[in-house]
This record gives sequence, C-alpha cells and structure tokens, in this order.
Amino acid sequence: MTKDDLYHFIARRRLGVLGSISPDGAPQGALVGIAITRDLEIIFDTVSSSRKYSNLVRNPSACFVIGWEGEATVQYEGLAREPKGAELARYQEVYFAAWPDGPARLAWPGIAYFVLQPKWIRYSDYDQNPPQVEEFKI
Repeated sequence: MTKDDLYHFIARRRLGVLGSISPDGAPQGALVGIAITRDLEIIFDTVSSSRKYSNLVRNPSACFVIGWEGEATVQYEGLAREPKGAELARYQEVYFAAWPDGPARLAWPGIAYFVLQPKWIRYSDYDQNPPQVEEFKI
C-alpha cells in the first residue's frame, strides 16, 4: 500500500463519517461529502450553524472513517482548519471536481469549508486472507 494507493482508495469514495469533539468532550459524528488532495488532505463543506463547525473551530482534532463496502476501510486522524482567500479557492477546485453541485451551495447562508491535514492513517482490508493492515504517520 503506497500513498498513491491510499489516495485512490479515498478518492473512489464520496462520503466519510467525521468525528469531532463537543464542548463537553463528548464525541459527535456526521456523514459528510468529501474530496481528497494528492497530499491526502480531506476537504468537506458544512454550514456555520452546524455542531461540527463550532466543534472544529474550538478544537481542530478530528477523525474520519472512510469506506464500508466489504471490509476495506480507512481510519484517518488529523487537524482541521478553515482555509480562506486564495488557499480556499485552491481547495474548492478539488472539492468541486468531486462534487459538481458544490458551487450551488456557495449561496447557502454560513457555508464553510474545512481541510483536514492527516497525522495518522490506517488502511485495513479484512476481505483478504491474511488481512492487510497498514499504518501511515504523516
């Protein structure tokens, strides 16, 4: 499993379950549409009135689970940030390539974008015998 293999595995999936931390320290999960950069950064949109938005602004530690067809999955841990300006425009290009309806959401009140920078990723495929499990520290 190479970084390129990992990119292609994630890029073939359009959804991921995001985990963030509530103000009282409880975990909160949300299914979101995702896009991935070649540097394995995950991009997603949300609105500023959502729980995930306030959670990530307050505490950028977050995680994803991606892939649930069969028994191949990615566990992904990283730090979220809300890009602005020219940086946001670059990430939106990647996101809109994966989600062509994304530009229509620009009119939504409070639309926001987050990018997760990976710190640790585990790919697991239990459909194989023996199972394939590989970890990446980024």
